[in-house]
This record gives sequence, structure tokens and C-alpha cells, in this order.
Amino acid sequence: MCLAIPAKVISIEGTSALVTIEDVEYQASLLLLEDVHPGDFVMLHAGFAIEKVDPEEAAETLRLLIEIANNNPD
Repeated sequence: MCLAIPAKVISIEGTSALVTIEDVEYQASLLLLEDVHPGDFVMLHAGFAIEKVDPEEAAETLRLLIEIANNNPD
């Protein structure tokens, strides 16, 4: 199973972006997407931005992932 996490694009340099997920910064490849700008939200999988998403969808997806993590009985 694959999982992609919503991330906000902070800055772009060439085909690489600095993105943030819950205040943690990551580097992401933009090779699979076009027309990405700072402030956009992308789905991040294995270091690649694979899809642009609207801010509301990103927020809801992240909320659900956090809820699942917090309810995990580990």
C-alpha cells in the first residue's frame, strides 16, 4: 500500500521544493508536476510531489491521518 501525505510548498529551486508537514521541513522533487508555486499544497510520496491538492483537501487529509495515528493502540 502506498501513502501520500499533504505538504505545503515553502520555496522552489529548480525541480526541488522545500515543503512542510506539520511544521517539519522536507525536500521534495517536483519532476512529476508542472505549475507548482510556493503556497501550493501537494501530495508527497517517497520524496516526490505527485499531485496538487486544494488547501481544504490537504487540511482534511492531514487531520484524518493525525486522528488515525492518535488512535493507534501501539
